[in-house]
Amino acid sequence: MAEQAAPIPVPAPASQETQPLQPGATTTGRPATAPALTPAPVQRPPAVAMPAGAPSTGSLLQTILALVLVLGLLLGLAWFLKRFAPRAMAGGANVRLVGGLSLGGRERIMVVEVGDQWIVVGASPGRVNALATMPRGEGAALQPPAAGQPAAASFGEWLKNTIDQRNAN
Repeated sequence: MAEQAAPIPVPAPASQETQPLQPGATTTGRPATAPALTPAPVQRPPAVAMPAGAPSTGSLLQTILALVLVLGLLLGLAWFLKRFAPRAMAGGANVRLVGGLSLGGRERIMVVEVGDQWIVVGASPGRVNALATMPRGEGAALQPPAAGQPAAASFGEWLKNTIDQRNAN
């Protein structure tokens, strides 16, 4: 039949002695009465491998700082442009607010000077109406009235008197 292979001899590890120990002897060559004071090897936990695409803490901090820097530059540029950019006039219109009166929480009456006219405007949320137009006052309309007229205590009374005078003429 078939021949059986002879067993292969395996050498003993180098740390083990092949000779039998004598009573009172140790493998380190010290007497048995003195214990061996060699520290046990410290086992470290296995290193955790980061996934290939995961950033480290340093690069994450660097990315956040770069983002803050870019946002700061954008805000600074927006402020600079708002502060120092030339203002474009809408068609060169010469519009000036002469005065105004609040009628309620969100309603107002305003006198707007456009060119050589004053326009009395009523403004409410979502709506602006021209109430009256008159020639530019050159400040004469805002001066105290003549001796025959009572003095206006506020802009509202002045506006009412001026509109009444225009309607009477």
